[in-house]
Amino acid sequence: MSRIAEYKALEAKLAEQLRQLDALKSDDALQQELEFENKLRALMDEYGINLRTLISILDPQSSASPAKPAGNTGNRAERKVKIYKHPETGELVQTKGGNHKLLKSWKGEYGADVVESWLQ
Repeated sequence: MSRIAEYKALEAKLAEQLRQLDALKSDDALQQELEFENKLRALMDEYGINLRTLISILDPQSSASPAKPAGNTGNRAERKVKIYKHPETGELVQTKGGNHKLLKSWKGEYGADVVESWLQ
């Protein structure tokens, strides 16, 4: 695209955006929202309240359970290592969960109840 064509395309896009902006400026609903925002910010400044405090006043439930930080928070107990021993072959499986490949195959072959009885 030539520089002139690029310039004219951007100029046309800018003219369209200016028309949209003028339409929004004359919108009564937008004017009411802007007026509300200005009055609310003035009240917040008058009483020395920031947005976070205002939200906690209006919706106490939102601050009751803040988002959990990433990583281990220490609230959950660590899983214990379980050791399963196959009675026929003597094979050992050490796992903290039930997603171990060999343990799953044993449960599929012998049944979950039987394999749980192999727990050491």
